[in-house]
Amino acid sequence: MPVAKVLVESSLPHLDRLFDYGVPEALDESAKPGVRVKVKFNGQDLNGFIMERVAESDAGHTLVPLAKIVSPVPVLTPAVRELATSVAARYAGTVSDVLRVAVPPRVARLEKEFAATEQNGAADPVDAAQPVDTAGAAAGSDQPSGSGTDRFAASAWASYRNGLPFLRHLAGGGSPRAVLNPLKGFGAGGWPDLLAEAVAAAYAAGRGAVVVVPDYRDLDRLEDALRTLVPENAVARLTADDGPTPRYRSFLNLLAGTARVAIGTRSAAFAPVKDLGLVACWDDGDDLHIEQRAPYAHAREVLLLRAEQEGTACLLAGHARSTESQRLVEAGWALAVEADRPEVRRTVPRVVNTADSFEQERDPLARIARLPGAAWRAAKEGLERGPVLVQVARAGYAPSLACETCREPARCGTCQGPLAVAGASGTSAMPQCRWCSTPAPDWHCGHCGGRRLRKGATGAIRTAEELGRAFPGKTVITSSGDHVKAAVGPGKALVVATVGAEPVAPGGYAAALLLDGDSLLRRETLRAGEDTVRRWFNAAVLVRPAQDGGVVVVTAADTAAVGALLRWDPAGYAHRELSLRSELQLPPAVRIASATGPRAAVEQYTAAVVAELGSAGIALRTAGPAPVVLHGPPSSRRSVEDVRTLLFFPYGQAATVTRVLRVARAAAAAKRSAEPFQLRLDGVDVL
Repeated sequence: MPVAKVLVESSLPHLDRLFDYGVPEALDESAKPGVRVKVKFNGQDLNGFIMERVAESDAGHTLVPLAKIVSPVPVLTPAVRELATSVAARYAGTVSDVLRVAVPPRVARLEKEFAATEQNGAADPVDAAQPVDTAGAAAGSDQPSGSGTDRFAASAWASYRNGLPFLRHLAGGGSPRAVLNPLKGFGAGGWPDLLAEAVAAAYAAGRGAVVVVPDYRDLDRLEDALRTLVPENAVARLTADDGPTPRYRSFLNLLAGTARVAIGTRSAAFAPVKDLGLVACWDDGDDLHIEQRAPYAHAREVLLLRAEQEGTACLLAGHARSTESQRLVEAGWALAVEADRPEVRRTVPRVVNTADSFEQERDPLARIARLPGAAWRAAKEGLERGPVLVQVARAGYAPSLACETCREPARCGTCQGPLAVAGASGTSAMPQCRWCSTPAPDWHCGHCGGRRLRKGATGAIRTAEELGRAFPGKTVITSSGDHVKAAVGPGKALVVATVGAEPVAPGGYAAALLLDGDSLLRRETLRAGEDTVRRWFNAAVLVRPAQDGGVVVVTAADTAAVGALLRWDPAGYAHRELSLRSELQLPPAVRIASATGPRAAVEQYTAAVVAELGSAGIALRTAGPAPVVLHGPPSSRRSVEDVRTLLFFPYGQAATVTRVLRVARAAAAAKRSAEPFQLRLDGVDVL
């Protein structure tokens, strides 16, 4: 096989194909499919991967030989290569961009250790058939690994409808697909225990697992839950937060089969797990699952593609339910695993809305007060029993400012960005721009000429300061911005946290105050309600059950989102949202592509795509081009106006549409007839 087909590392769309290179005799043994190589390309030395070896080339010219084998370790497995190809096709991106995420950066020292270990045979693969007690006992118990009622009798899954059938099917070597909504966010039986039991069931059946979580705090909790169910050396942790060396060591352990379970953040979805039997995603509605580099793939979608490709079980879990997960349930692709109403009432806290008619009669100012009377009483009584959580929308002190005279938002004179105060000295401190960080010592209102500022919104630091005065002598803890806490103690304290930064209390919070709900619901995005409900549920599950005095107070207007929390019905809210979007033909009922960039480039690209699809009998629904507001200092902005065009298309035509989008982008890049532009598919922030 003297010919190597190489994928070069390039983000240029028109280079997203395989190139033939000759294999010198000296490199023949080490030039295996999946290894990293260096090749000559257009006068440059580029990195790449050998995809396959073939006997002949159809290039029609003398082949350039491979320049170098960067590493003899085949880091790109056939399964991951196929997955990367599918992800690139789904998101109209390049395979090279996907592999940049899928394969971590090389650490040469670890590869030498890995090669020495392989030669000595010192590291044997983990015995995946080792008995594991998925009900909570230590790994290696004498309990048989076969499925049965007694084996899962003490499982936390027993509290959920369809829970035990899912677990038994998984332990029996099957590939069930489920959407799970756990009721607890702390203590025994919480979501880490549920996911750990599912992983242990797959592991006991001799198969591997991949679990993706949003951030390091969730990863630490899942890792702790797995310690008593799966052998420690069978679990590999994949996250960039750990640094390149630990991450690459875990990657090599998975590659060698010495670890069979991969847990990590979004890039762990591509982990090279052998004999994969389960893929799982925790809190798939969190935008941390979205890769920030092209092609902007969502970890949930990567795992769904992988489940179909490798025939594995699939578990999507979250305290709330995303509309994407709801679509899978309603389509019959996945089974809903949720608690019955009696179990819900036993497990969740009591929820109070300060905007309902009963509370309005008792406190007429509750609608406009940031801390209504009911919230104040709940905090006071909760502090007698334990910690109290206070969820706020924004970090900082005064994250937005307005003119004291006319209430117009205060804007930066340099870039027109919003002004804010970061410190704890109120509006007397120096305001500065949140976009370009330019101080504004001589600010004056462009609307009325006023020079006095007032807070337009209150951040976590200011809220903590106010609560400290309202409850003198009580400890106040903040968790926001760059100072996020993973956990707090059981002591009596007020814990002020921004959305998504709520610490876990070991015995649960005595009460939780969900402030700034109206601000969250008023955000100008299609997913404002869905995201707000998810954030409310993620905070509410950290509170003790109602029978133990746990109470949650929400201070938003009486809307469908508030009703979902009051009834504790995340599935009902997801169904309502999906129904409305289906009626309006908006994502996720349909797929969406967005082209953002200079007007000429976007219009030219859109016209080419519409014309090509029109010749195939497909009519796209489009919106735009519309101007796009760019954040940042003027020096970082284009001199040409940026616009965005949206293209909507049904799932049944997605394969054809994405292929045309991909080909048209490659053609535009090859011609260099227009400036570069950004192409994103299924972006959650474009509507």
